[in-house]
Amino acid sequence: MAILRFKALDEISKREPFQHRSTHEKISSIFGIDVFDREKMRNYIPRDAFEAMCRAIDENAQLDRKTANQIAMGMKTWAIERGATHYSHWFQPLNDSTAEKHDSFFEPTFDGGSVETFRGELLIQQEPDASSFPTGGLRNTFEARGYSAWDPSSPAFLIGKTLCIPSIFIAYTGEALDFKTPLLKSLNAVEEAAAQVAQYFDKDVKEVNVTLGWEQEYFLVDEALFLARPDLAQTGRTLMGHIAAKDQQLEDHYFGAIPSRVSEFMKDFEEQAYRLGIPLKTRHNEVAPNQFECAPMFEEANIAVDHNTLLMNVMRSVARQHKLRVLFHEKPFYGVNGSGKHCNWSLMTDTGVNLLAPGKTPRTNTQFLTFFVCAIKAANDYGSLMMASIQSESNSHRLGAHEAPPGIMSVFAGSTLSNMLDSIEERITDKKMTPDEKTDIKLDIGKIPSILLDNTDRNRTSPFAFTGNRFEFRAAGASDNCAAPLIVINTAVAETLIEFKKQVDKLIDKGVKKDEAILQVIQKYIAASKRIRFEGNGYGEEWLEEAKRRGLENVQVATDAFKVFLRPENVALFKKHNIYREAELYARCEIKHEILVKKIQIESRVLADLATNHIVPTAIKYQNVLIQNVQGLKAILPDSYEELAAEEIRTIRTVAGHVKAIREGVHEMIEQRKIFNNEENLEKRAAGYLLTVRPYLDTIRYHIDHLERIVDDELWPLPKYREMMAIS
Repeated sequence: MAILRFKALDEISKREPFQHRSTHEKISSIFGIDVFDREKMRNYIPRDAFEAMCRAIDENAQLDRKTANQIAMGMKTWAIERGATHYSHWFQPLNDSTAEKHDSFFEPTFDGGSVETFRGELLIQQEPDASSFPTGGLRNTFEARGYSAWDPSSPAFLIGKTLCIPSIFIAYTGEALDFKTPLLKSLNAVEEAAAQVAQYFDKDVKEVNVTLGWEQEYFLVDEALFLARPDLAQTGRTLMGHIAAKDQQLEDHYFGAIPSRVSEFMKDFEEQAYRLGIPLKTRHNEVAPNQFECAPMFEEANIAVDHNTLLMNVMRSVARQHKLRVLFHEKPFYGVNGSGKHCNWSLMTDTGVNLLAPGKTPRTNTQFLTFFVCAIKAANDYGSLMMASIQSESNSHRLGAHEAPPGIMSVFAGSTLSNMLDSIEERITDKKMTPDEKTDIKLDIGKIPSILLDNTDRNRTSPFAFTGNRFEFRAAGASDNCAAPLIVINTAVAETLIEFKKQVDKLIDKGVKKDEAILQVIQKYIAASKRIRFEGNGYGEEWLEEAKRRGLENVQVATDAFKVFLRPENVALFKKHNIYREAELYARCEIKHEILVKKIQIESRVLADLATNHIVPTAIKYQNVLIQNVQGLKAILPDSYEELAAEEIRTIRTVAGHVKAIREGVHEMIEQRKIFNNEENLEKRAAGYLLTVRPYLDTIRYHIDHLERIVDDELWPLPKYREMMAIS
């Protein structure tokens, strides 16, 4: 292993700079070139089929068999012209990855010839094996049938020579086995509810779309060093490693000059992203060394989720071409900031209005306040569910540290907006308002644009912060599928908007004027959700105590968070809006428990192997060197060797102590693992792995990291932090 480490370092030192191929193409000239978008549909399918396809995208209209055949023919023709030989239904199973089964366009004919064909029924549906994907008990191993079904609202695209068709993935019995199916249902629920409320203010609004702008953080590591670290290669994070003397303390990496090698990598994956229609806008250094971020423009949420998962695959592929590896694990390196994925959520009408952006008149600002306050109310009522949606084994390493919020929902609105909400709450009453009260409120509402321009700041410690024209959900982990939190946010806001409309309509039926009725319900919602608003430091210990006093739940333990979805009120919520069946919720809870167990199990096995077969032998080898030195001193200087060798003797004892602790820790960890492996109840097994087995990883690491500081550098078998976190 030590030889492998120095070979890796030697390879890096001899490596020639990456020669980026020069291109003079404008981004606009290649953007979407590998996407079968509306413009290409118009050129490749008949007019009536094109119009039917547009209705399917815009209005969820059904496509008949004839139209599907025409679309499939046009799609195939376009793809083959661009060199495609295969097609695949591309979907997102419940393992935070993507899946695809490639089938050739080629088919033999009866006369011994062949032809390229692609029919409508193949476009609409395929039948991949469902037994080997996570199902949470929805399917037995011998019940393999599952269906991938085309999602027309997300355009097909080319990856290499394969036409990829975004799809949902469902069981033979109809249960969703993916992220996209419940996402689409949640989008339909919130968009319908939002459109009905928006019509209070503009009768021309017929449709509302959820928009998403994600921000993707990631680490880069040199490929040679990555391959010389079995823990990093097999688990996505370092299970040992003493922190570097210099990492992020000087705050000189954040927004610093992008290293040239990284810049070339960014240029290449961005070019592929643009060709796939992913509108990347931003790139920069993040806080920790070797940590970076990219972010696109806002898109319709379903497409944005597809683009995020697609881009992660593109980045992994391009990184290998640059002799790099991308790390999306939330905490790949101990002692420095981990990686998150910020989900910026908003609502846009078909008239071009962002419902979470203030307008220029009291009326449009009342519309803004309606959706703003309803989103806060949704976070208040379903905050624990929102925080549970992003809990996972890997994200639990990051949540609650000084880099990510704890598992407590809070909303940052900005002190000025928050004060304004307090003022509205105090002045609106259930009684009929006086003209002066109405005037005062309208004057305050009219100030919103200038308030946001001059006084709204960002709170980086809030899990759900309002940032001027959207809410930023900052708690998601870098490896998460954006759909997971969006499903909950959409459903919670849909429920709140529906209830809002019911209460407003009830007041109107009693003779209260519409504007006054809206303000009265806003006032109730402001009062009901006041506890969730917090303007301070969400990372501080004081907030934990304050949140407890406010009655806010801390969804801290991952295994407890998974069960939040199974609470009766949450099961009822998802069933009411047709997002999940009860069986689907139980299945997802089981899948999360199962993934947690497997990840900790893998980490435990890897650490036990490295500790036993590499670290301990290395430490003993160094210990023997010291022993030989002491024995030599004793032979040459018998009268004074004890004084001269005092430091070596202390080091021998120290090394021996750490070796003993490592061996004992590994043995106990394995024995505990055996105990919980025999636990038939999956929930108890997961809790045992999380609360009993995983702490051994930290205990064993503590002793290994101390040995790293002591043992001769030439003997140490693994690349060190100072080497891995230094891409130039």
